[in-house]
Amino acid sequence: MKAKIIMIIVRFLVGAVALGLGIWYLSSSIGGGSLTYTSMDNFLTAIGAGDDIANANGCFLCGYITDLFGVLGRATELFWDAIVNYLWLIMAIGFGVFLFVYTGRYIYDAAKKTAKLDTSEKKIDFKAWFDKVWRQGARILVAGAFLGAFSMGGTTALKYVSRITITPVMFVGAELGMVASGVSDASHCGAMDTVEKSDDILNPVLQPFMCSIGNLNAVTLAGAAGGFSLMNYAWLGMGGGAITWVAGFALVIMFLLIGFNLFFQVLSVVFKLIFLIIFMPLFIAAYAFEPVWKTASGLVTRAIEMLVSSAVKIVAISLKIVILYATVSYAADAFFPAPVDGFSTILPPLMNQSVQNPDAKTLSVINTFAECERVALADGELDKDVFKNCFTAHRATVERKYPDAFDFMADGWGFMMMMIGLFALYYWVISPKIDAILASTTGAESFDFGANIKQLGKNIWNIPIQITEKITSALGKK
Repeated sequence: MKAKIIMIIVRFLVGAVALGLGIWYLSSSIGGGSLTYTSMDNFLTAIGAGDDIANANGCFLCGYITDLFGVLGRATELFWDAIVNYLWLIMAIGFGVFLFVYTGRYIYDAAKKTAKLDTSEKKIDFKAWFDKVWRQGARILVAGAFLGAFSMGGTTALKYVSRITITPVMFVGAELGMVASGVSDASHCGAMDTVEKSDDILNPVLQPFMCSIGNLNAVTLAGAAGGFSLMNYAWLGMGGGAITWVAGFALVIMFLLIGFNLFFQVLSVVFKLIFLIIFMPLFIAAYAFEPVWKTASGLVTRAIEMLVSSAVKIVAISLKIVILYATVSYAADAFFPAPVDGFSTILPPLMNQSVQNPDAKTLSVINTFAECERVALADGELDKDVFKNCFTAHRATVERKYPDAFDFMADGWGFMMMMIGLFALYYWVISPKIDAILASTTGAESFDFGANIKQLGKNIWNIPIQITEKITSALGKK
């Protein structure tokens, strides 16, 4: 019994620390006190994404990922230099062997065919020989040019090949995600500008990848901001109570769990694209000889499928986060305030949300939040105390005319029940359905890098639990 109690305490402490770190990460990524964001510009400024979505605050481990990409990029360049400088020489030697063997066989076969002919008729037609030789030579020259033959191409050409094949996949996925979430109305992806100014091999992947992560991060922070708003309303005595605080806390946890889960799915996509970039010289070299190309056609086809599946998966991941935010924002709009009119008072207006035909009472509520946000904002950060003082004064003025104008802030129980239902709907219905459609389109994952990294993190984090289990088990036996 003591061992079980100890294990329960340890599991609780480990879970509490993990949850605490996650909530701290989200709250520290939102500038100032999260009480309301009536403007997309204000929200993106608060999270540091006003100029470039890839620079948003709170991007999970982005600094470490950038360093990792730098290390991989340098390793890739060394790998390319080691291979590229010799591949075209191998191809040249291979062409010499091919020319010697093919010419010998061609002359031998031609001599056999003309052996029974008269001396005056004996001649060898080299047209067929030349056709095959020049085609083979052209393939080698094209592949060799890309790989650095005759001081042409080399790693510079390979960089441009990766940019025109790999970069569009991530960039288009990032742009589609930003348009769907509405972030593109107030920010942009500066990936293409950055890529053109850099010679790094993995920059074509890194920068659009950061835009996708930045968009995912922005939507996650927007959902968490709604939860923090409810918690702050209750904590500052502006509306609601303990249930409203719990509803906000549940909303924060929901976006925390789903946001991290989607991050690791994006990481799997990027790993595939890195694989394609690293082994690109071998794909090009395989093209030089038709028999080798036919033999490696399965590998090349698989590489193309990986590229296509990466593009589809990026769009699917963006779709997941958009559906999640759409359902939550609709529910929040129905409660804060009701009826649905495009304004929720707690969630930033993503997905091109705008107020639609508000009545006089709703317009008074909207103006109260907008004015107090304007007054409390300083350098992109919101001062809670200033907001509270402004809100208290404006609320008293509005409620003299509309006594029940702010009653919606106390309906934490109804909102929490709806959030639980929406979370269950997303987690057990919507997300599995999108994954099923994705699997039928791109096939099952043979190696899910993101899932393995996620499991590795779980295993490391569970070390205290495993140690406690060993100790309690040993004490029990003793």
